[in-house]
Amino acid sequence: MGRKRNEVDTGSYSGRFAERLRMLREKTGLTVEELAEKSGVPASTLYSWENTNRSPINDDLLHVSQVLNVSVRSLLPKE
Repeated sequence: MGRKRNEVDTGSYSGRFAERLRMLREKTGLTVEELAEKSGVPASTLYSWENTNRSPINDDLLHVSQVLNVSVRSLLPKE
């Protein structure tokens, strides 16, 4: 099964993405629920991202990065 349209390929680096997202969220002092409310991304989606169960969708990732005041690129792992 292929990726959905606009899904970010985090590949084998998904664990690093999850760790980075959690770290940045906690650094801003936001709970998952607060980040969900501010970004418009469902809390269940954010939990999945932080637990490496699901890869992010570009549009959702953009909204989250804006709330966290970071670039999308800074959320993604370096190769």
